[in-house]
Amino acid sequence: MNLEAFENRVLPAKNKLFRFALRLLNNSEEAEDVVQEVLIKVWNGRVAMDQINNWEAWCMRLTKNLSLDRLRAQKRKATDSLEVGFEVKQDGLSPHEKTEMIESMQQVNKLIASLPEKQRQVMHLRDVEGYSYNEIVEIMEIDMNQVKVSLFRARSAVREKLTKINAYGL
Repeated sequence: MNLEAFENRVLPAKNKLFRFALRLLNNSEEAEDVVQEVLIKVWNGRVAMDQINNWEAWCMRLTKNLSLDRLRAQKRKATDSLEVGFEVKQDGLSPHEKTEMIESMQQVNKLIASLPEKQRQVMHLRDVEGYSYNEIVEIMEIDMNQVKVSLFRARSAVREKLTKINAYGL
């Protein structure tokens, strides 16, 4: 594909690509970035793409995939690890409070590590990585009920053990 073919086949679909990305992302700046990324990918791969008959459909598929990738990335960024959350909150804490917080996190991590493998993996994927139930089903190749039961049992076990540890003075 040369520049003229690119201008005649791909560039006319630019506005459709933008509207499609905007509908998926609900953010015009993100949609512009996705469209730009699609156009760059098409231009950089132009040599190997002479077999494509419907450029617009192919570009729409690229736009959909890149938009969904961005949405997944935003979800994962929204749920940082537990330690990151505690580091942010430690700014105004005294050294004693910081030490207690660190020890509590270490205890929670030990409790999570002591869980059975499946429960530990499901809990990590859901509560730390921020994956949806459906994504966990696909990743672990188990059914939805197993995911929900494993997550419930993992959370209950950690909560129960943590309550016992912290109830020493009552």
